[in-house]
Amino acid sequence: FCTPCLQECLKPKKPVCGVCRSTLSPGSRALDLEKQIETTEAACNGCNKKMYLSKMRSHAASCSKYQNYIMEGVKAVTKEPLHNTRNFPNRFTFPCPYCSEKNFDQEGLVEHCKTLHSMDAKQVVCPICASMPWGDPNYRSANFMEHLQRRHRFSYDTFVVCDYDADEDDMMAQVLMRSLRDK
Repeated sequence: FCTPCLQECLKPKKPVCGVCRSTLSPGSRALDLEKQIETTEAACNGCNKKMYLSKMRSHAASCSKYQNYIMEGVKAVTKEPLHNTRNFPNRFTFPCPYCSEKNFDQEGLVEHCKTLHSMDAKQVVCPICASMPWGDPNYRSANFMEHLQRRHRFSYDTFVVCDYDADEDDMMAQVLMRSLRDK
């Protein structure tokens, strides 16, 4: 994880895992993982120089060929001009479908519902899904709490730059292709 993303995961009152958003508990250092990072070699994507993974971040910060490689990726992703945002639904804050309290981010909505509405069996529309192009604003989840736990344990845009005009299968295919390309 990059520092801003990691800080975002550690920001809540209870720090959470960057992948599944489960609460983190204090633990010991992963010495076996540290040793593996110290002894595994990889090549820089810019200059192809081989080095240990533990040295890769500092190398990447000073490698002009790596910086060019990153900028080419950024240019490829940002080819199209930005759209007028007034025509897009709000995908950053959501109301609670039970009590209509407003302005929760996705993580805040999940925590709010777990804390205050875990026993409420009323069928409601998921405001997160309803804001997505592929979401049905009329679909009422039979078990909203289970839906939140399974579907919204983490935010899409934590891991990928979302193309909200693409469907979920297309986005997954793009992510898989990028991961294969980065090897």
